[in-house]
Amino acid sequence: MTTRSVEPSTRKLWLAAIKPPMYSVAIMPILTGSVAAYAETGQFWGAIFWTFLMAAILILAWENLSNDVFDSETGIDVNKAHSVVNLTRNRALVFALANGCLAIGILGIIAIALQQQDPTVLILIVLCCLLGYLYQGPPFRLGYQGLGEMLCFFCFGPLGVGAAYYSQAQVWSWSSQLVGVIIGLTTTLVLFCSHFHQVEDDIAAGKRSPIVRLGTRRGAQLVPWVCSVVFVIALVSILTGLFPGWTALILASALPAWRLSQHVNRYHDQPQKVSNAKFYAVGFHFWSGVLLSLGFWLSTWG
Repeated sequence: MTTRSVEPSTRKLWLAAIKPPMYSVAIMPILTGSVAAYAETGQFWGAIFWTFLMAAILILAWENLSNDVFDSETGIDVNKAHSVVNLTRNRALVFALANGCLAIGILGIIAIALQQQDPTVLILIVLCCLLGYLYQGPPFRLGYQGLGEMLCFFCFGPLGVGAAYYSQAQVWSWSSQLVGVIIGLTTTLVLFCSHFHQVEDDIAAGKRSPIVRLGTRRGAQLVPWVCSVVFVIALVSILTGLFPGWTALILASALPAWRLSQHVNRYHDQPQKVSNAKFYAVGFHFWSGVLLSLGFWLSTWG
């Protein structure tokens, strides 16, 4: 009886540690950037897309695993049962696995650069990796200073989407950067909402996350404004002709945006109930990105 009750708990902890839904934040910049490039230039290279996608997932795995390692050094994850380091009790193994993911991911980006005989995409992704290290890696740990959301915005937004766009078209466009701003904002919301339930642990470890600085109430009040900015950028881009009309489909993601806003405003000061806020944010991120991509793709018909 004891074994049966423990095993599901262990499986749930590992599922929480791996966080499958969170990997949409790696997928969406590649998807939106690539589809936007196809809509604007008519070019789409399947091999490059899939190589880039797999590389992005591996690089995010490096980010997540190495963050667990770095957080274990500061003690901030002492109460986090689903930390990979806490589950394995082998920090060296987790760090080696993280670096292995990074190496394979970068090799994929190098393959794209060699195929195109152009280092631009490689430079952009290496820059993203450096910003990712600055987020939690010693001695910088800029996430502890409340700068993680800013780094996240650039990595998964203008830089990540821009790199995906360039990998297909090998040119730049203003519209791709506006797509990057949208994806950057929705990705940043995922990180922002992950702090609501861990204020006490953050304070104890000296981490000045935005929620620690603002307080949970003001942090929750900020969420619907950020969601609104996403829709305003999309609408202005459509009205000015930078986005095709079909991209108005993104407005259908107002429902997950509303659910996220309602959830954090209702439970912002109740750690147990608000702990899943990041998954509400992932829902908004996913659907807004998918609908935006679908809009670009539909614009190529006819």
